[in-house]
Amino acid sequence: MTTSPLPAWYQQGCGHIWLPYSQMQTASPPLAAVRTQGSRITLADGRELVDGVAAWWTACHGYNHPHIREVATAQLATMPHVMFGGMVHEPALTLAQRLCARLPGDLERVFFSDSGSVAVEVAMKMAIQYRLNKGETGRTRMLAFKGGYHGDTLGTMAICDPEEGMHHLYGSALARQVIAPLPQDEASSREFHALLERHAHELAAILVEPLVQGAGGMLFHAPEVLRILRAAADRYDILLIVDEIFTGFGRTGTFFACEQAGIVPDIVALSKALTGGTMALAATIARRHVFEAFLSDNPEHALMHGPTFMANPLACACANASLDLFESQPRLQQVAAINAVLTEQLEPCRSLPGVVDVRTLGAIGVVEMQAITDPEALRQRFIAQGVWIRPFRNIIYLTPAFTISEAELHKLTGAIRTVLGG
Repeated sequence: MTTSPLPAWYQQGCGHIWLPYSQMQTASPPLAAVRTQGSRITLADGRELVDGVAAWWTACHGYNHPHIREVATAQLATMPHVMFGGMVHEPALTLAQRLCARLPGDLERVFFSDSGSVAVEVAMKMAIQYRLNKGETGRTRMLAFKGGYHGDTLGTMAICDPEEGMHHLYGSALARQVIAPLPQDEASSREFHALLERHAHELAAILVEPLVQGAGGMLFHAPEVLRILRAAADRYDILLIVDEIFTGFGRTGTFFACEQAGIVPDIVALSKALTGGTMALAATIARRHVFEAFLSDNPEHALMHGPTFMANPLACACANASLDLFESQPRLQQVAAINAVLTEQLEPCRSLPGVVDVRTLGAIGVVEMQAITDPEALRQRFIAQGVWIRPFRNIIYLTPAFTISEAELHKLTGAIRTVLGG
């Protein structure tokens, strides 16, 4: 194929952008994407890549789904945005009702924002102010877990893994939180419970990513871990916050990952696939007793948070359209089918040089390496195979759209075997 020259907008604009998670002194030039469809990304030079990560885990229905596009077009013509302070609108109220109906127990009050990090920040503020509104001034810290990742803002960085995570450079600037091991065996359980006993009097909440610690390394844990955390939170009267930003909307095989443990969190954070990868939107959803602690004649008991674009009507309409697809299409069956292919096709990687583990859960496939010394070079080798896969830390992973074709899925798994085997 004869490639086209890069367009003028690329040549003129690249000198003015700052890319995420990149050492821009040495990073390869970014690819110029011009079109998406299904599970494919078309580049300005004419190449086409099968997307193995669904736009950072968001495009669960694939790109440019016609139903979401139709709903978005209609909403754009009607009301793309209006402030959510002092007024409401149908897309947001319908979405809030539908999300609460999907969630377990009495998770029934939705606070909208526009990114996963902010959704977690709001959850933390809710937990702290829940205590303050009840007259408890000393319970303002969080307990989070080694291997965890909850966002890149100053508040959420403090509850990410402080040693293995990407934010250790900021350590001196962050609030001091309690970081514990997930209670998965006798030793880790003993350490977790000891930390909890020592710090319970100052804790507002426990925060956890259910079943999969995503950006911390795609680390899996059993549903029993969540049941242990729920019991511990109840014992010490601590709120349990579940971060379903990555795991929500079918990624782990159930609509929400916490369903597999049969627990009801006190607060849930959602984002990523909420709009099917179309618009930025997030939600923090609280149980009834949490919300009721904010009801008072005292204006200081109100939750003082309000993102400018919260509950954006266009984004809420896209999220409603995404929920339509979950109700009308066999998405969870598709996730199960993807898991079967990932399990079969990635297992041979276990015998390849440098591979230390292969694991799958739902529409997540992980090949863990002993080390990846040059992730940029590895990424370029995947691009040469016609796939978009972004290794990070010591893992190569797939989180494809649920609508991906079997041929496209085989192209992704085959590329991993080829690159690692070469």
